[in-house]
Amino acid sequence: MLWIAVHLPQLSLETFAATLEPGLRDRPLALIETHRITHADARAAALGIQPGLKRATALALAADLLLGQADAVRDAQALQAVAFAALAFTPSVCIESTAGAGVPAHVVLLEVEACLRYFGGFRKLLERLREVLRPLGHRLQIASAPAARGAALLARWRDDLACGAHSHDPAASRALLDDAPVWLLGPGREHWEALQGMGLHRLADLRHLPRAGLARRFGVDLLADLDRARGDAPDPRQPIIWPPAFDQRIELFSRADSVEQLLAGARVLLARLLAWAGVRHARVARFTLAMHHEARQRIQSHSLLEIALAEPSAELAHLLALLSEHLGRLPLSAPALELSLRCDALVHAAPPNAQLFPTRGAEREGLVRLVERLQARLGREGVRRIALVADHRPERAAAWVPAEAAVPTPALASALPAMVQPGVAGTLARPLWLLREPLALREQASRPWLDGAALQLLAGPERIESGWWDGALASRDYFIALAADGALVWIYRARLPLQAIDGGGWFLQGRFA
Repeated sequence: MLWIAVHLPQLSLETFAATLEPGLRDRPLALIETHRITHADARAAALGIQPGLKRATALALAADLLLGQADAVRDAQALQAVAFAALAFTPSVCIESTAGAGVPAHVVLLEVEACLRYFGGFRKLLERLREVLRPLGHRLQIASAPAARGAALLARWRDDLACGAHSHDPAASRALLDDAPVWLLGPGREHWEALQGMGLHRLADLRHLPRAGLARRFGVDLLADLDRARGDAPDPRQPIIWPPAFDQRIELFSRADSVEQLLAGARVLLARLLAWAGVRHARVARFTLAMHHEARQRIQSHSLLEIALAEPSAELAHLLALLSEHLGRLPLSAPALELSLRCDALVHAAPPNAQLFPTRGAEREGLVRLVERLQARLGREGVRRIALVADHRPERAAAWVPAEAAVPTPALASALPAMVQPGVAGTLARPLWLLREPLALREQASRPWLDGAALQLLAGPERIESGWWDGALASRDYFIALAADGALVWIYRARLPLQAIDGGGWFLQGRFA
């Protein structure tokens, strides 16, 4: 077996800072719990702020220190998103959330022995893994070993970019672990002061002492943890299960009443959503964003925004751009304190191939995204397209329909005669530009006249007899004619001169571009 461990050493700080406004991200940051510092970033550590300090002491060392509340649930949701992304590589993924003695570990484990060949080898798999996890915005420490516990210890101790932290051979893995510090073990952290006082700093130091004496003094858990890390004892793991629906909620650092503030939090949720969708190699077709407000009288507790994509997508930039357009038109009843995102609509289809030169498929994708953005700005009823109708009469041969409307089935067409259907091609070319109402033309010597000059008939006739079933009978002969200025026009003559509907004579119906 070969396990890859992904350790997130700054997960708690990163999940809190993800919703901060840009102006606050330059300040030193620390998290507190029960009035004591639990995590501090590099800027805060440079000022002397370390875990365990009291809140008042930390503020005395750095007056501009930005304090946040530590939240285990928030960290668990972020760690779950990393596990979702890992499930796209192997079904054997598990989470190791604690390192012992109540200390969070934030490690995701992947068993990849069976899928190395599929991804082109170990190095290629690592590159793909880092690429998939990059949108989540976490610092990563990755290591590998034949034992799951050993890989987790190496990842928490070393980063593969800084020094070698990968070993496929059990003997080489044990040699790496011999140099690891004792505090990486769960019980070792609890007894760290006693072990340090005895000169036991490395895991190799523990192996050189009698096991019975260590067990009596520090308990059997210390040796059991060491055996699991070295692969000398079984370490069964329960893989996580992909949930059928995505539903996560995050708290915003400040009251959000602008599109920029809402997008900062929504970006985190959308990145996790795509990691969840990537488990099944699917794309998102629809999702719902809820903005939760402070509970007040006469103000609803939340505002919902449902976004349905014209074409499923798995691109973070595309989803953010579409969400930005919708948020710009959504009035909020009150500032948002929390955001939640839910999605259960996925499309399982192959993603579009990367193309060097433009193709018809790429052009269609660009048109679909343009329609989506226009619908977000103008509303779905504000974006329409012309569609053909199964009717020979030119004034009824087309209709305006919503841009995303699909062509109806024959069953629907029989129920609604005027529904949009593929039109019937005529024998003559028809112009795209038609008059709202046909224009009566003067007739002289049996020839139609337009703008004081006779029209020259070039092609025709195209006979149309239709509309007897709905009371709008049309019995006409259509011609293409040449005007004096060189323009081509579309005219017709009523076949029944005494017909009350058309009034007899010649009429101008349209112009050719």
